Amino acid sequence: MIRFFAKHPTAANLLMLTLLILGITSLPNIKRETFPEFDPPYIMAGVTYPGASPQEVEESICVRLEDAVDGLANIEETQCEAIEGSARLILKLNEKADIGRMLVDVQTQINAINDFPQEIESPVVQELDWNEPVVDVAITADTTWPELKAYAEQLKRTLKLDYDVSLVEVAGFSDHQFRVELDNQAMRQLGLSVGDIAEQIGRQNVKLPSGNVETPDKNFLIRFDERRVTPQELESIVVGSGPNGSLIRLRDIATITDRFELDEQKVLFDGHPSALLKVSKNKEDDALRIKERVAQFVEDQQAIAPDGVKLELTNDLSSVLWDRLTMMVKNGWQGIILVFATMWLFFSLRYSFWVAAGLPVAFLGGLFLMAQLGLSINIMSLVGLLMAIGIMMDDAIVIAESIAAHLDRGEKVDDAVTNGVKKVLPGVISSFLTTVCIFGSLLFLQGEMGAVLKAVPQVLILVLTLSLVEAFLILPNHLSHSLHKEKKEKPPAKFKQKLLDRFENFRNTKLVSAVEKVVEYRYAFIGGVFALLLISAATLAGGLLKFQPFPELDGDIAEARIILPPGSSLSQTEAVVDKIVTSARKLDKEWSEKVENGTPLVQHITSQFNANADANESGPHIATVRLDLLGAESRNTLIEEFIAAWREDVGELADPISLVYKQPTMGPGGRAIEIRAKHDDLDALKAASIEIQQYLNEFDGVHGVLDDMRMGKEEVLVKLRPGAETYGVNGQLIANQLRAAFFGQTADEIQVGVENISIEVRLDKVQAGDLQQLANFPIILSDGSQIPLATIATLDFQRNYVRIQRIDGLRTISVFGDIDNTKANSTAIIAQFQKDEAPKLMQKYPGLRFDFEGEAKDTAETGASMGKGFLLGLFGVFAILSYQFRSYLEPFVVMLAIPLAFVGVVWGHILLGHSLSMPSLMGFVSLAGIVVNDSILLVQYIRHHVDEGDNVHDSVVKASRERFRAVFLTSMTTAAGLLPLLTETSLQAQVIQPLVISIVFGIFASTLLVLFMIPAAYAILADFGVVRKHEEI
Repeated sequence: MIRFFAKHPTAANLLMLTLLILGITSLPNIKRETFPEFDPPYIMAGVTYPGASPQEVEESICVRLEDAVDGLANIEETQCEAIEGSARLILKLNEKADIGRMLVDVQTQINAINDFPQEIESPVVQELDWNEPVVDVAITADTTWPELKAYAEQLKRTLKLDYDVSLVEVAGFSDHQFRVELDNQAMRQLGLSVGDIAEQIGRQNVKLPSGNVETPDKNFLIRFDERRVTPQELESIVVGSGPNGSLIRLRDIATITDRFELDEQKVLFDGHPSALLKVSKNKEDDALRIKERVAQFVEDQQAIAPDGVKLELTNDLSSVLWDRLTMMVKNGWQGIILVFATMWLFFSLRYSFWVAAGLPVAFLGGLFLMAQLGLSINIMSLVGLLMAIGIMMDDAIVIAESIAAHLDRGEKVDDAVTNGVKKVLPGVISSFLTTVCIFGSLLFLQGEMGAVLKAVPQVLILVLTLSLVEAFLILPNHLSHSLHKEKKEKPPAKFKQKLLDRFENFRNTKLVSAVEKVVEYRYAFIGGVFALLLISAATLAGGLLKFQPFPELDGDIAEARIILPPGSSLSQTEAVVDKIVTSARKLDKEWSEKVENGTPLVQHITSQFNANADANESGPHIATVRLDLLGAESRNTLIEEFIAAWREDVGELADPISLVYKQPTMGPGGRAIEIRAKHDDLDALKAASIEIQQYLNEFDGVHGVLDDMRMGKEEVLVKLRPGAETYGVNGQLIANQLRAAFFGQTADEIQVGVENISIEVRLDKVQAGDLQQLANFPIILSDGSQIPLATIATLDFQRNYVRIQRIDGLRTISVFGDIDNTKANSTAIIAQFQKDEAPKLMQKYPGLRFDFEGEAKDTAETGASMGKGFLLGLFGVFAILSYQFRSYLEPFVVMLAIPLAFVGVVWGHILLGHSLSMPSLMGFVSLAGIVVNDSILLVQYIRHHVDEGDNVHDSVVKASRERFRAVFLTSMTTAAGLLPLLTETSLQAQVIQPLVISIVFGIFASTLLVLFMIPAAYAILADFGVVRKHEEI
């Protein structure tokens, strides 16, 4: 087959063209994202129980839901959250679960519950599908809120219809309503309640088809329409008559406003009132394509927008993705060029070209397979491609070297090509298999980080398989062509000739004498190397080299998330937001001049009220301030440093109970610190949580510590006095009248265009905003007489928790924290907490349990599966080598290269000041597959000489000399392919650099040591008399 492809004039090229064309056509179908998908499947069941307090919801709904789904398989965790008026049950499933089947099972179990309270609405069970945010469009205009909303709705429609962007919502508004605020005094005089007026409005505001009239020649439809769709029309509704028979209209006793329900639901963009169009994507969409459409939309609409209307992109989470991917592609090109240059130093130009030409073939073929298997292009898969550059070159170089060697012996070109390929076939195949063993073991990584890191081996195995095909079937053909032509080539350039002579000289004198020295003092040398290994391991144990789960990602967005005590007014929240925004503007001025050379660092500032990703509640007491910074590629500021300065500048504020500054994006590991405390008693839980927060806040570098269970607003508890029944009142009557007056009653809902507007009737807010008024509130009895509330009811004060969370059947409070990785280390802090603080708390609050989620848990899960996979992979490598060398001992000599690589990994991280992280461990594991290849070649040659009857000492030296060029070249090319990434200064490279450091430094260390270590190890084996010739089978 190899001979056929080498000789056949077109077969090899046709195969090459096929791969190229397949790859190019599949490019547009591949999805681009930052990280591969890593969401485990979730199922959510929601139950609404109007008006119930969190405690009631928990007892009557959560407990029953949990019991119902308890026996189902494949559930990793059940969470139930009880808030005022509703419960949601969230089931986290494991990978084995079939989501369709589980949905049916969960639905069936919940439907079988028969002791739910009467008032609940029927449970909704659905798959929880997170849509990822892509970008927001901020629309600012000098106009009223209702007009702004109408304009935003119109733009949303355009964006959906004409630009094919499916997930768009308008944010920054609550429900649109006409509010009718009644005057308390006038109501008393008329003896009407709020409910009466609401009914009166509803009765007047009618539109009904009322039958038809048939005349002999025509048929008419009767339609009655008395709808009022503007506040002005509503004002003229008659609500009663005065003592002298005059009509009283609505405008006489009420003011009517066109407004939105909640004052606090608003967005300020750069200080101006604005509406946000939030664009998100589902799992299948490509963020960059959507972003392009939205950008086009903004450009088109801005051109035709009325005066004073501005549309701007903000909260752009996809720009970072574009930066990252372009950075990777740029480095990929540089890597390929470097590899080619390295090759060209040792082979002729045409020869090097054909060896390097294998790269695009294997890449494009790989992309075609990726599209078929549904893999996406992301940071991790691109790293896989870059790693493949070096490894692929190895095979091609070994083949090229071997062919060159056969030519030197004076064989005919065609024979040299076929024999050369055949000679290295077993070695190349076994080195391919060892690589696949190691990477194959990484395909089974678990945990969320595992799901992200998995992309590297997936892509590598695809591309390497293709490169084997390329190296054996396509490359020999091209080489034999170029060799036929090469006889006419001019001699190489002067400097190249000089370099080659120097190299030869070094190989024949210095290298040989060094290897002889090492073999002579072999025990000392091996001892020294092991000492070095121990020292390297000690840097980790001693804390010189820190471990962090996942490197920081640098986005373009910074957020301040604000929570004030529940019950705070909107104006208090606004005051806090103002301070934070002022500080951001001040810092922007300073940093733009100092760090960015005059370019503004903060592009936009958005203040969003009644929105906070950490709060799990709503109300006027929460807000988020978001800064859009200059793109990560074009700025010099590290976002973490800017956030730290911002935190410092704002300082301690008295009002907020929680003020967290952070980037909104999260890496694949989850929150840096997430401690869950479980206990049956809510007060004990809250007390423990406060102690945990104090403990965490003592660490330097820990910030944004908060928990997820807080006291709600103060409540006024109204209860009937004993004997109130004698007045002919009951609970229902009083509750309804109070609710209508203070909460409001919906008189009617009208549809205007796309909007649904409700007519709400309630007491005048200023008059109702007084506790004395509440005590004197007139309750209207059935005979029309009025009696103050305080006469028949008592008023007490109390507070409740806003939400209660249960996880796996126990009440749970989660404490979160973020970490500045330069100062602190989440793994260490959690470990210390488990050792020092947790036992104290368990003693103080008997029955308290702890769980650790977030990065800590995920690192443990991914790490354990990586270790297991690694050991399995090593066994696979051992088995292949043992079969190939027909010995149990020699594979160990070959595998000595693996721990040696670790020395390079550790010192590489220390030199460049990076922490060891999950990606660097991944790099180390992948090294195992790469460095073994060098030593296989060396051991193969040593064997060859021993079998020919040389003594061990001589064969060791000969082999080192002969294989030096190949070993040196393969290491150089692998390193050269990744070198540009190592020197990359861009902030986006931080995630991948640890992986690259591991590989580059590991390769250098192990290449150096392999050349000396294996000869020494062989010589030691000879001392014990275990090296023998192989008998022919």
